[in-house]
Amino acid sequence: MIVDTIENASKYFSIHPLFAKAFEYIAATDLANIEIGKYDIAEGLKAIFSDKAGMSAAESIAKFECHDKNIDIQLCINGKETIGWKPRQNCTAPKGEYNAEKDVSFYNDVPDMYFGLTNGQFAIFFPEDVHSPMIAADDHSIRKLVIKVKL
Repeated sequence: MIVDTIENASKYFSIHPLFAKAFEYIAATDLANIEIGKYDIAEGLKAIFSDKAGMSAAESIAKFECHDKNIDIQLCINGKETIGWKPRQNCTAPKGEYNAEKDVSFYNDVPDMYFGLTNGQFAIFFPEDVHSPMIAADDHSIRKLVIKVKL
């Protein structure tokens, strides 16, 4: 997992060949005004914009998730979001089978730690990172972008 600010994004371009294109898309997009929805950026890159109230920790942990075929770049555009995290190797309670169509596995485990994101901060989750995003830090909505980066 990586947590940083958008100003430092270029430090991570060498990790995956599509990271530079993903962050170029972020820089070129009017994040505050783009319509909520899903957008294809390029081959292997998909953007998902949301703007909604956060959920309780229990609601988010009920969907404690990770992915096998995608990396998530999760950018907080506006608001305050809390995210739970745990290394996949330490998760012991799978919740159902891997869903290949949606590229998601769920766990009944609980996060080892929590951290917050706010305006212009992002987290990158790799397949070994089980995460529970969108936990409300306050009563305001969270405007967020998730970029799915194909492995």
